[in-house]
Amino acid sequence: MAGQRHPVVPTPHGAVRGRYEQGVAVFRGIPYAAPPFGPRRFRPPEPPEPWDGVREAAEFGPTAPKPPYSEAFARYLSDPEIPGDDCLNLNVWTPHPGPGARLPVLVWLHGGALTRGSSAVPVYDGSTFARDGVVCVSVNYRLGVEGYGLFPDAPANAGLRDQLAALEWVRDSITAFGGDPDRVTLAGQSAGAISTGALLAAPRARGLFRRAVLQSGAPEASDRDKVRRMVRRMASRLKIPATAEAFAAADRGALLRAQAEVGRFSSPVLGGPAFGIAVDGDVLPVDPLEALVEKDAAPGVDLMMGWTRDEYRLWLVPGGLLERVDRLGAVALAGARARCHCGNEVVRGYRALRPGAGAAETVGQLVTDHLLRVPLHRVADARPGSSYVYEFAWPSGLPGLGACHALELGFVFDSGDRPDSRRLAGEGAPQELADAMHGAWVRFVETGDPGWRAWDATHPVRVFGDGAPHTAYGPRDAEFDLWKADVAVRAMRSGSPARR
Repeated sequence: MAGQRHPVVPTPHGAVRGRYEQGVAVFRGIPYAAPPFGPRRFRPPEPPEPWDGVREAAEFGPTAPKPPYSEAFARYLSDPEIPGDDCLNLNVWTPHPGPGARLPVLVWLHGGALTRGSSAVPVYDGSTFARDGVVCVSVNYRLGVEGYGLFPDAPANAGLRDQLAALEWVRDSITAFGGDPDRVTLAGQSAGAISTGALLAAPRARGLFRRAVLQSGAPEASDRDKVRRMVRRMASRLKIPATAEAFAAADRGALLRAQAEVGRFSSPVLGGPAFGIAVDGDVLPVDPLEALVEKDAAPGVDLMMGWTRDEYRLWLVPGGLLERVDRLGAVALAGARARCHCGNEVVRGYRALRPGAGAAETVGQLVTDHLLRVPLHRVADARPGSSYVYEFAWPSGLPGLGACHALELGFVFDSGDRPDSRRLAGEGAPQELADAMHGAWVRFVETGDPGWRAWDATHPVRVFGDGAPHTAYGPRDAEFDLWKADVAVRAMRSGSPARR
């Protein structure tokens, strides 16, 4: 604000000075943990060194080391790279910096397959949440092999531990920024949603947040052997042992190049090697989906979760994969069956439900259901009355993308006027849809009720698409019935209880 002094707020490690921007106080690049390099590399996060005086918090802090997106994906997704070691930092947007406001808090975990992304992506501008009375916090965390490599001589899940440290910082610090530590909502998209699902199941995170939002990502744990293969392949290329000690001594740029090379065939649709969160017996003692569905993890936490109608199109359209999968036809469908661990009956059922669909659409919807809709459906079934489910169905103005993965972000953050949002949405995205989605997220953060019926036996799903948002009942239940029937048949054949 003109003539208004820059806001200064204390934290446990020292005071920070932010900036007023259009009536919102913004603090960027606040360290919540020490730089994870040198002797701290591949180790759990440690508190930052305290500082004297007032630290400037006007600019985004360094981003975690990561390879760039391929040219095909960079057309659609921005991913700023800010050099520096102090990458365990976060940002705060608040309308009322000061301990008396006690406003609800949204903590945002970015997506990017746990290998890319950062809190500096312009679409994640938290000023719109602050404008509407919510303190918004966005977090950087370690990525790729630095955050999720499995080594015999280092603890697992360094990136997940970073997120826990950030939540603990929020608990200890957010009151001074105008937030209420007892009204924290943890939210994330894609890898950020998978992380949120893991934190719901992490005993150390209990009490650190009251609500959670999972956008286009379900609770899951990666196969430990699959992650170890990624590390071993990188070690082979680098000609070093597959240990944290050897990786810590390696050149950072060489690590990123090796990571990009061994992960170039990774895709949610096609599978392939990838980093992920692993059950470690410590921070994450059990599979997060099992914990939420069968073990009553995170009691009392309200959930909002959902997907986009055409998630798979962001995974297949860049680089022409959609056309190639269509050409493969039956081979692609057989691969999808193996990818999803389902029987022929499921694939035939999908083709019958979409008689005009090509192989790519059938494969894409099948894999989307396997990765997202089915597990989120299971979580909602296990937590009726406190779960809210949505589907984003507005199609992008760009050719071939439809209602693809990540398209909803510009609407949730009401940041559609930014060029980075238009990379996915094209021109002319409806402001009324942004008003509806952003408003629902604000209501959920404030009250736990986004404005539609909670999950029950009728399976209500809020659909955000063309026209006014509406609640549909039982959408896609025919597809879920195929999965349930397949699971029952497989269980009967094996003599084990049916689970999915």
